[in-house]
Amino acid sequence: MTETYEPKIIGFLCNWCSYAGADLAGASRSKYPSNVKIIRVPCSGRVSPELVIRTFREGADGVMVLGCHIGDCHYGTGNHRTAHRMPLLQAMLEFTGIEPERFVFKWVSASEGEVFAQTVRDLTEKLHQLPPMAEVLERKGAV
Repeated sequence: MTETYEPKIIGFLCNWCSYAGADLAGASRSKYPSNVKIIRVPCSGRVSPELVIRTFREGADGVMVLGCHIGDCHYGTGNHRTAHRMPLLQAMLEFTGIEPERFVFKWVSASEGEVFAQTVRDLTEKLHQLPPMAEVLERKGAV
């Protein structure tokens, strides 16, 4: 493993809940690393496993998919789709040689700014224990 690096995290956040939760974290001045790049999506159910794997292949050290709590989806059942897809994705990650610890999916509501901030802190801490994704891909000959 190399010396400590600042991991690159991509966060796919649903427009209605998780994005608003991230906004609340910022407005509340919650402390969390600035290494997360947020991509606002209409619904967590729109984030496909292929998109997450491609995000890793293009250099993200960690990926988060955050959505509305079950029962609170603005599209009815989008987060149910997420709840079914993401555990399968975790198995796919292992199969492709990407450590499942690099991926997080979680429910974060608009009022849970601190949950968002803690999720970023926790993932960053985990990623500091792993080599940069670029090194992993290079070893596997995927770059």
